[in-house]
Amino acid sequence: MKMFARSAFRAAQPLKRNLISRSYATEPAKGGSSNTLLYTLGAVGVAGAGYYFFASPSAKDSVAAKAKEAASGPPKKAFTGGDQGFISLLLKDVQIINHNTKKFIFHLPEDDQVSGMAVASALLTKYQYEGQKPVVRPYTPTSDEDTKGFIELVVKKYPNGPMSTHLHDMVPGQRLDFKGPLPKYPWTANKHDHIALIAGGTGITPMYQLARAIFKNPDDKTKVTLVFGNVSEEDILLKREFEDLENTYPNRFRAFYVLDSPPKEWTGAKGYITKDLLKTVLPEPKNENIKVFVCGPPGLYKAISGTKVSPTDQGELSGILKELGYSKDQVYKF
Repeated sequence: MKMFARSAFRAAQPLKRNLISRSYATEPAKGGSSNTLLYTLGAVGVAGAGYYFFASPSAKDSVAAKAKEAASGPPKKAFTGGDQGFISLLLKDVQIINHNTKKFIFHLPEDDQVSGMAVASALLTKYQYEGQKPVVRPYTPTSDEDTKGFIELVVKKYPNGPMSTHLHDMVPGQRLDFKGPLPKYPWTANKHDHIALIAGGTGITPMYQLARAIFKNPDDKTKVTLVFGNVSEEDILLKREFEDLENTYPNRFRAFYVLDSPPKEWTGAKGYITKDLLKTVLPEPKNENIKVFVCGPPGLYKAISGTKVSPTDQGELSGILKELGYSKDQVYKF
């Protein structure tokens, strides 16, 4: 894999914390991440019989709870796909993220249920006003697949978006219908050596789902490069979450942000995601075991990869990625 140009790396990194001189390595940085340390400590603690007897009551309770959960089998899934119909979920809370984006927290039917989401997959939402055709739209939850009792959706309101408008008009206590999961790109650990995520706007949610699953799994060593385009700095959704990944796994994860209307102090890329930027930061197409994922508004698809024909037909590859030499098999359009 080619090395990043130092000048391009600096220009595209306004949100970095002393990461400019670092390069990718197969293994995490020396000392490992805090997550790895926790896994190690947990394994040692559970294995040692003395740990249980001399630990604090809260530690004993934690060990007992984990043992009980393991004995009871996998958690129940709210969404099972197949012939399962729509499920009505109660809106529990709404949190404002920025001027046009909110986080919606929906309660699952049972407190001990997980969503049933796979990586990568989405949920179908539906509402219908009396006498009108139902409005149906897919969304990718931003909550972890192992979270029990609720799911979270991060939704940007679009001027002509009937579902996003409906969601932004909702208040806690109301309900919305969901169905799924809708399978997208099935992920397994180390399926690719390096993946690139090219996103715009709320197209970031399936990218976050994928990145979170990779770095959550200590056995998955996949390298990840994110290129995320937005209008303004406050439109960069899940920024803190990606910064946490970047600081925890600096040798395996890099994020590059592009703003159409940046503030004066912005030192990153400006305008749109360009061929020159992608040529500089993406893994080269000659590296066979790579995958490039694309998700965003229609204009982004048209410029970067070409649009997909349907959920089951990726369509032909065109745009910047084709010009850079990537093959159709190396690109997946969410």
